[in-house]
Amino acid sequence: MPIKWLLFIVLSIIWGSSFILMKYGLENLGAWQVASLRIICAALVLIPFALRATRQIPKNKWGLVFLSGLLGSFIPAYLFCIAEQEIDSSVAGILNALTPIFVILSGVLFFHQKVPFNKILGIAVAFGGCILLFLFHAAPAKESGFIHAFLILLATICYGINVNLVHKYLHGISSILIVSLSMLMNSIAATILLLSDGFLNHSFTGKAIWGSLLAAFLLGTFSTALASILFYKLIRTGGTVFSSMVTYGIPVVAMLWGLFYGENIGAGQVFSLFIILAGVFIANKNITKHLIKE
Repeated sequence: MPIKWLLFIVLSIIWGSSFILMKYGLENLGAWQVASLRIICAALVLIPFALRATRQIPKNKWGLVFLSGLLGSFIPAYLFCIAEQEIDSSVAGILNALTPIFVILSGVLFFHQKVPFNKILGIAVAFGGCILLFLFHAAPAKESGFIHAFLILLATICYGINVNLVHKYLHGISSILIVSLSMLMNSIAATILLLSDGFLNHSFTGKAIWGSLLAAFLLGTFSTALASILFYKLIRTGGTVFSSMVTYGIPVVAMLWGLFYGENIGAGQVFSLFIILAGVFIANKNITKHLIKE
């Protein structure tokens, strides 16, 4: 098997599994705690790259790197965890597939990019799939469900803005250096939030709490740190266009994990996912930008 396909499969599994890991983490930890532990663990794993980044990234770019970390990792980590307190992990995975759409929209709204017809059509189709998902899925039927699903959309908006920010202002700087330095910066705030949320008040003698801690640890080390490194390698071996196709694998894996977890996934959700991914495909046809995941 070519190395690029192996990386593609591994990344789809790692990122697609992040949504169910959040669910497991939330069983015994608070949303702020799971998200904070994710950021901290990722920063610790990426320290060797972060130390190199402090020497190679110009000091006048550090503010932009910090902002990139906020938009690309920090804020979405908390939004996803808060949202998954009310909605299924599979739904979160499906909504995450809208990220390339918000890359386009933020590029148009904030970075003065042109909007070819295929992008307009793709955006319309993808949002049509999003509406269908809300109609088919039972959980967002309540007002609280809609609000929490909207938090996922806010996270994907952050992703979209971050991709354009990195492309315009941090072009030429290694993606892994940007991610590692931003993680190190944001881990300070994550540590403060973790401790202020009563993390140390937990009883760490039972097995249940350690299962949630393991889930948070895997989120940080694999879904964030390792996945960032592998995605950078995938870009180098497979190119940006091929790398962007991971978008299509992530929600499929998320839905499979949702079935395993006992979530209610029907034909309506599968059809909605197909419509969303069709819109993403149409909108991104011939596009060469790539997404930097958290």
